[in-house]
Amino acid sequence: MISVKTERSNRVSQGDIYKDVEWIEHTTEHDGALEISKIKFPLVIVLTQDCDLAQDSKFRWEEPQKDNHDKFVLSVLVAPIYNAEHVFQGTHLSELNLTMGQINKGKTQGNYLITNQNPRYHYLEFPEELSLVPSVIDFKHYFSVDVESLRKLKEQNFVCAVSELFREDISQRFASFLSRIGLPEIKRL
Repeated sequence: MISVKTERSNRVSQGDIYKDVEWIEHTTEHDGALEISKIKFPLVIVLTQDCDLAQDSKFRWEEPQKDNHDKFVLSVLVAPIYNAEHVFQGTHLSELNLTMGQINKGKTQGNYLITNQNPRYHYLEFPEELSLVPSVIDFKHYFSVDVESLRKLKEQNFVCAVSELFREDISQRFASFLSRIGLPEIKRL
């Protein structure tokens, strides 16, 4: 079980969990009409490093700088958090008409996911007072959100913040997942 804080800070922070975050999947223009396709994720976690978010907040809102915007971040990396049972069933993206691979909960694959030994996923169990089901972060589905939009969402959509030690574990695992090297398949003679 992870440790969380439910009190909201004034700024976007690493480890914040928000509900109902929209992501623009794509835009198309046809005969002068602009079509915007959005996906609304029920839960996301902020992955961007807290030092960068703190600097952005300080120099964007607390002590605005007129001639130097070096500390601003353009967007914040987040990753969706899915219901663990849906991940095991491969149905967590069914609303997008996507079928994902099933993970057998009682076998090695499922145990690796639950014990955070699968590099792609991070399993979370929340304290009872949050009424959140066991969940899974899928590092492969990360995306960015405009920092100002996320700050505005914080007022209504903030769920909780993962405590520092646990957020650093998630951050380390995310960085490891991103830095993996895909080797080509070598045919043996």
